[in-house]
Amino acid sequence: MDFKLETFLPYRLNQAAERVSQRFAAQYRVRYRMTRPEWRTLAALGAYGRMTATEIGANSSMHKTKVSRAVRALEEKRWLKRSEDASDRRIEHLELTPAGRRIHGEMIELARRYEQELARLLGTAGLKQLEAGLSAVEAGLPAQAVRRGPKD
Repeated sequence: MDFKLETFLPYRLNQAAERVSQRFAAQYRVRYRMTRPEWRTLAALGAYGRMTATEIGANSSMHKTKVSRAVRALEEKRWLKRSEDASDRRIEHLELTPAGRRIHGEMIELARRYEQELARLLGTAGLKQLEAGLSAVEAGLPAQAVRRGPKD
């Protein structure tokens, strides 16, 4: 049997996701000088509020070193602040500063415009089919804890 990588569904899904992600990343990289891990960290804190770095990593499927670098960069931009846990000094809680919340709001608008662009590209029927397919994959293949290396 002949196997063609370019028609293997997991490969195609990964390639499509990477193209979509890279195009969005190009928009916020130019405007905010932000990396993907920084965007994911900012988005998680903006969506869920105060979190630990471990929670951000689990939420965004990022390795702890990427989260750590993103937290440091966002803190340097004064978009994020840390606070020590009252009961366990080893734990730091992270949350957006007022400036970080402002940037998050701007990023959400940028994300909405990009999502609309993708919806126009797919068309109404294509978008419904894609959403149905993604829902089926998500329901049929629940998320599993995956050990990731620093290069993931």
